[in-house]
Amino acid sequence: MTELEKGPTGSRRGRGARERILGASRELFREQGINRTGMDQLCAAAQVSKRTAYQHFAGKDELVTEYLRRFDPSVLSDVFDRTDLTPRERLLAAFDIPPTTPLCPYIATAVELHDPEHPASRYARDYKKAVAVRLANAAREAGAADPEQLGEQLALLLDGAAARTRVLNADAFPTAAAMAAVLIDNAIPATAGGTGSGTTPAVAADPRR
Repeated sequence: MTELEKGPTGSRRGRGARERILGASRELFREQGINRTGMDQLCAAAQVSKRTAYQHFAGKDELVTEYLRRFDPSVLSDVFDRTDLTPRERLLAAFDIPPTTPLCPYIATAVELHDPEHPASRYARDYKKAVAVRLANAAREAGAADPEQLGEQLALLLDGAAARTRVLNADAFPTAAAMAAVLIDNAIPATAGGTGSGTTPAVAADPRR
């Protein structure tokens, strides 16, 4: 068996090496950050040699970008592709995020890299734009007067809640969901067939349902 077929502890590399590297990056990048995680540590965690790692990824930049792609390649499909929810309910469901969820990896990566032209920063930017588009599309289905504006407002609320939850170590999503409900009901005319009334509604007991 050659060195290419072994990890640093002598275990067989096999066809799962790429997935092990990505699994290790997902754990280490989120636990201790991208800049504090070196390739030596990643390879040790994945039980692959550095030579094997560079067979699968040209460098750390490529690995960071692929790490982001694996989080949500379909852009919140578990929310926006649901057929059991009305468009308005899908908009609110985007805020139904467990308080134990770590800081959004796209925000964390962009902040750490400090380079808007880094491939991962560009991917994070494209993803965030795609989230706003999906929100706008759902807002359009719900009958919003200005769906693009509502999509941007809700996207801003989501990102703000994610950052505030991390900084304060306290769940900010219920408050963000209540604010989203107000924005949604003010943006969707009562004649659109949704629950919007054009006036500020009382906050529901559980706005994240």
